[in-house]
Amino acid sequence: MNDLKKLIREIPDYPKPGILFYDLTTLLKDKIGFRSLVDQLCDHYADRKVDVVVGVEARGFIFAPALAYRLGAGFVPVRKPKKLPGKTAQVSYQLEYGTDTLEIHEDAIRPGQTVIVSDDLLATGGTAAATVELVKKLGGKVNGAVFAVELTFLKGRAKLPGLDVFSLIQYDA
Repeated sequence: MNDLKKLIREIPDYPKPGILFYDLTTLLKDKIGFRSLVDQLCDHYADRKVDVVVGVEARGFIFAPALAYRLGAGFVPVRKPKKLPGKTAQVSYQLEYGTDTLEIHEDAIRPGQTVIVSDDLLATGGTAAATVELVKKLGGKVNGAVFAVELTFLKGRAKLPGLDVFSLIQYDA
């Protein structure tokens, strides 16, 4: 994990003063690092049934399809409003600074399908919790949530009770 952590660029004061931004694009462009990251994330789910990997816009779209491919599962995108052409289910949720909404096609997940939710980073957990709610609205069974990076000091796991939450790289501050 430390080798992967070394590939992540830290940008101070972005997007505003006092925030330390962890830029995963530097890890993604490293072919060995990216492959290792995907392999290790998939290893966690290797012995479990996964029908669908749900990826959250936008950076979840990088990881979720790679995981789905390796796990022999389908990929389903969860998007911001008005980006999906078919009928959608949606959920609104609280952010630190307001509200946001996510949408999924109504026919994207069949009742009873096993699902894991994937995103690049777990921070406060609001987006992941909203995505879990969307999957459950459609009758999917969420078996876990997987993240490349977790900011443990923000306690986002607390918003995902009862789920197998797996992150490969953690930052404690």
